[in-house]
Amino acid sequence: MIRVVVADDHALLRGSFRMLVESEPDLTVVGEAGTGVEAVELALRERPDVVLMDVRMPGMDGIEATRRIGDAARSLMVTMFDLDAYVYAALRAGASGFLLKDTPPVELLAGIRVVAAGDALLAPAVTRRLIAEFARLPERPVVRGLDGVTPREREVLTLVARGLSNTEIGQHLHLSQATVKTHIGRLLSKLDARDRAQLVIAAYESGVVSVT
Repeated sequence: MIRVVVADDHALLRGSFRMLVESEPDLTVVGEAGTGVEAVELALRERPDVVLMDVRMPGMDGIEATRRIGDAARSLMVTMFDLDAYVYAALRAGASGFLLKDTPPVELLAGIRVVAAGDALLAPAVTRRLIAEFARLPERPVVRGLDGVTPREREVLTLVARGLSNTEIGQHLHLSQATVKTHIGRLLSKLDARDRAQLVIAAYESGVVSVT
């Protein structure tokens, strides 16, 4: 059973998310939070698999809440890209993915399962947003060394950063799915990254992929 905390400052939306999540036999809501502070408290107490986290909440926003939750749970951010220019900051805070508030229900449920399984929900559109946010930063220091990364792993990292799925990476590099997964697993270990989202951050901060 995948355990979910729903964090949003709108009670009606929280209720809608709860009803949707609990309509699935493999998902359950273990708590609701109306503020970032409540989200942190709930996540640290309940240790859910996923926090469905609103970006904008009073007192403490979803980004800071995600940072404070740390490894206690994986955060799936719910946002409106036209309003929230926080993709980069949220990923740096440890978010495992993003969904639009008007995402079709079936995609939201699938996203929860993807994040709960330990992957990152990072579609190409989100990656492009990340690039735009990253390019606007005044300084982009290298925060991870790539000395132990092989040339093939760098190729895989580049494609991950561009938003390609494992299947697309395999097709592009003529590799099997198993081999792609092996390369990504080694990258996660070598770069001390928790998931695919953090690999994207590592790629841009290390200069493997250019923002221009």
